[in-house]
Amino acid sequence: MSPIATMRPLDATTGAVRVEDVYDTDIDDLWQACTTSERLARWVAQVSGDLRPGGTVEVTFTSSWSGTARVERCDAPHHLLLRTSSPDGGEEGWIEAWLTTEDDGTRLVVEERGLPLEVLHHHAAGWHTHLEDLGRALALDATAHPEGWSTDRPAPRWEHRWTELAPAYEAVGLA
Repeated sequence: MSPIATMRPLDATTGAVRVEDVYDTDIDDLWQACTTSERLARWVAQVSGDLRPGGTVEVTFTSSWSGTARVERCDAPHHLLLRTSSPDGGEEGWIEAWLTTEDDGTRLVVEERGLPLEVLHHHAAGWHTHLEDLGRALALDATAHPEGWSTDRPAPRWEHRWTELAPAYEAVGLA
């Protein structure tokens, strides 16, 4: 299966992106890939700090976005809720993930909320790419981005794929 992303408005100025895919691994393995620093760094973000409920972490995504995230809920191995904020004290957002066993695999649903409407397509393409990277990291049992990334430079493979997908998501528009 390939990631499927949808975009929808929440109010007159903000919206949400929801993306999902099914992975050929058990729920406990996928939970570890989504909640441990070493495994997150293989596909989506460099994370440091306290990953427990109530803890705060510093995050640098493969897209080069960086900021903080507070772990609001962590119900292993099914549900994770993070409140994000940018380093400049900008708008807060929410990233929520749900994992469910499905046949011989695990479905991951990720939703990011509180995004400005005019950039939803960028985030849809980004999350679509992140979930493709997760599939690659699981298959390799290694990083999907050996070339690395930083706050100044996105992961090259991530950026290339995002550049391919963003126009298609912009053309689709809001649900």
